[in-house]
Amino acid sequence: MTADEVTFGALLEPSSDRPQDVVELGLLMERLGYDIVSLSDHPYWPERLDTFALLTAMAARTERITVMSNLLNLPLRPPAVLARTAATIDILSSGRFELGLGTGAQQMWASILAEGGPARTAGQSIEALEEATHLIRALWTSKADVVFEGKHYRLDNAKPGPAPFHPISIWFGAYQPRMLRVVGTIGDGWIPSSPFFPPAALPDANRIIDEAAIAAGRSPQEIRRGYNIEGTFGNGPGFLQGPAEVWAEQLAELVLDKQVSTFFLYRADSPEILRRFAGDVVPAVREMVAAA
Repeated sequence: MTADEVTFGALLEPSSDRPQDVVELGLLMERLGYDIVSLSDHPYWPERLDTFALLTAMAARTERITVMSNLLNLPLRPPAVLARTAATIDILSSGRFELGLGTGAQQMWASILAEGGPARTAGQSIEALEEATHLIRALWTSKADVVFEGKHYRLDNAKPGPAPFHPISIWFGAYQPRMLRVVGTIGDGWIPSSPFFPPAALPDANRIIDEAAIAAGRSPQEIRRGYNIEGTFGNGPGFLQGPAEVWAEQLAELVLDKQVSTFFLYRADSPEILRRFAGDVVPAVREMVAAA
């Protein structure tokens, strides 16, 4: 992997307290040279604004940076409508939208049900994600009416379109083997989060993804590996607990040894943290990768 292939972003929270601040953080990220601004999605929490609407606002006010959901709650978003909304943002931004799609966290399922969402087991939620992915791609690319009959979703001669401006990548969050195999079989990218999935767990997960990709006739190199990273600039001994130069060494190691190609700074809701990461960490990581 070359230094140019390593990309950097942040995962912001779409807070309803000061919504313009979230958009302003996206604008700041573009000025600082970040590649991607992403938003989490918890539509059952009234203190959060709609992720799609905020991403559209960011896309309208920026010129270069990619906007992305990280990760969009599938159970509360009909996939046909989701496909058309995603394509619309991509068209309006001239190809700067990527879709991070999630099954819906099991610990949040009571909230999903309270909003009128479906009752699904963990296994059923994975089935639904697979179906939705096939359905969404068909609506983006098909030249004929789309017919789809699944356990969770169906289309009966639905009209395809609009086609996105560019081929939108679909990224999944995954931690368990079954979902990791789905990443390898049909995913364009994978995003775990370091607070829940430490760096030591990455090699085994990558192996499962790679094996599933090969079994599906795909090259593992087709699948980008992202990582939501959380840390504190300090003097601690753990992952991302030291000074900026230690952060850079630890992230460069993940690129060179653990296949990570995209980093999303997690809980990065202050301009100071965004500036420090962009100024002190990002260039150092790229230099180390280039040197290697």
